[in-house]
This record gives sequence, C-alpha cells and structure tokens, in this order.
Amino acid sequence: MTPTIEQSVRFACSPKALFELYMDSAKHSASTGARARISRRAGGRFTAFAGALSGRNLLVLPNRLVVQAWRSANFKRDDPDSILVLEFRKAPGGSEVNLTHVGVPTQDRSGVRKGWPKYYWKPWRAYLASRGRKG
Repeated sequence: MTPTIEQSVRFACSPKALFELYMDSAKHSASTGARARISRRAGGRFTAFAGALSGRNLLVLPNRLVVQAWRSANFKRDDPDSILVLEFRKAPGGSEVNLTHVGVPTQDRSGVRKGWPKYYWKPWRAYLASRGRKG
C-alpha cells in the first residue's frame, strides 16, 4: 500500500464556495481551466482535465464532504481506483479543504501529490480572487 497523501489548505471563502468549485461542472472547469463533468450524486461519474481524471462519487454530503473512487490516466489498467476524500469546513478567516487520498499507485504518487496544489489550490485562489474573494 502506498503512503496516504494528506493536504489541508485554507481559503477566504465559505465551505459551500469550495464545495461548489469542485462539484459544479461549470465552476470546476472555469476555476481549473480544463473541462470537467461532475455528477452531484452518490454513484454518479465524473471526469476532469478533459478525461485525464475520472471515477465515481461514493458519498456526497453537500457543502461538507466528497468521497470518490478516483483514477488518473497514469494509472495502469490493472491498478485499482484510489479513494479521494475532500472535507470542506469552516476555519478562521474562511474555510479549509482537507484532502486525504489513499491508494495512489507508486508510479503516479508524486504527480498526484504535486498536482493538487498546482492544478487545484493555486487556480482556485486565482479564480476566487477574480470574483472578489481572496481565496
């Protein structure tokens, strides 16, 4: 089993705003600059970054929690899905997203660990700032 990827990042906005950046297809696409299609229901499928990421929602608690069976295009065909948990909660000055990502295959672990800040946290800050929120 590969080590767990854990990240916590604070933004100057509500937990609902962060949840929507991830779960709303249009906002996800606009905030990351890459096409995404995301179901908002448990059992629903998602793709992001024009299909480079894909999977299905295992649990969705609006504005609070998303659990997904998640994989990238770099996973080998026989690699099992990884499990992604995103928790959105209030924090001083706004909110925090807590990421726990389990089961990322060794060949993709470094890319996934570095990818969250590069492809999500930094672009989310820019997106929020462009709409009058600091992020």
